[in-house]
Amino acid sequence: MSCSRPLCVMAWLAAPVAAAVLLMPASPAKAQAAQAPAAREIEPTPAPSPRAVAAVTGNTDSRAAAAEQQSLSAKAVDKVKQVAKSAGDLFSRVPCLAPQGEPKSMGSLPHVANKLIADKPVVIVAFGSSSTQGYGASSPKFNYPNRLAEQLRRRYPTADITMINAGVGGEDAPEMMKRLQTAVIDVHPDLVIWQVGTNAVLRNLDPTETAKLVEEGVSRIQAAGSDVVLVDPQYSPRVTERPESAGKIVNLLGRVADLRHVGIFPRFAVMRAWHEKQAIPVEDFVISDGLHMNDWGYACFAQLLADDIVLSVGQIKLGINVSADVRKYRPM
Repeated sequence: MSCSRPLCVMAWLAAPVAAAVLLMPASPAKAQAAQAPAAREIEPTPAPSPRAVAAVTGNTDSRAAAAEQQSLSAKAVDKVKQVAKSAGDLFSRVPCLAPQGEPKSMGSLPHVANKLIADKPVVIVAFGSSSTQGYGASSPKFNYPNRLAEQLRRRYPTADITMINAGVGGEDAPEMMKRLQTAVIDVHPDLVIWQVGTNAVLRNLDPTETAKLVEEGVSRIQAAGSDVVLVDPQYSPRVTERPESAGKIVNLLGRVADLRHVGIFPRFAVMRAWHEKQAIPVEDFVISDGLHMNDWGYACFAQLLADDIVLSVGQIKLGINVSADVRKYRPM
């Protein structure tokens, strides 16, 4: 289709403007302004020269299109920045104070520490029940094994760290021993973090028998060449309503750690300190079932655990041999 040169120029100039306008809703005033030049072109009365109209309209529309495009680009950049910040903050440290004076030590973790020092691949198995599996977390990425792995990866960015979550809800020592070989030993971990004892309290299992099974399991893990850290029950209403059983389990797991010279994370004492010494309401770190931790509880637990692993690595780098039976909490 043919057209006179002035109208062709106008159509060519208007095309990118129309495309840009389609991206954002136009106000009635803008719509009227856009129609005005076309109306002047078909009026029989004298009008400005085509070249002048093209120049004025082209400059105005180009500036408007450029401004609009810049605005859209700025919004897109802001959105990308927000997403990046959210991703970066996902596994950052939460406001979490280390309890003062609580007996806790990971002792020496030579296998995992030497692997990290040598920049070799590290395999960690989180072995346990529902609080290892992550029940109570708003998402699997917020369970304690994932939080711990990301804390260590942030500290050792070049390390190849594999975290295996071997938590199964409802289990305790009897069930865990049945899958110890396949779920733990057969994957040749450098570190095994064994959370145990909570369901023994809830199910009224014999604390002494539970401790014997845990000692046997620790012995087998050590024989396979892995570091071990035991994690005792959580301090939560469902557990503390059975104080005698809970106290026995906590004490016996501590004795197993002493006997086998492995690390222990006294979760019960640490969580009790959150409540009694730091005045944090229990509902701020335990969900409504009165048993499992929430996102903050898992995050703080993982941070303190990671701090002890980092401390062990630093000590071995300096040639300091810390015996596993030295049980003094060292705030980071």
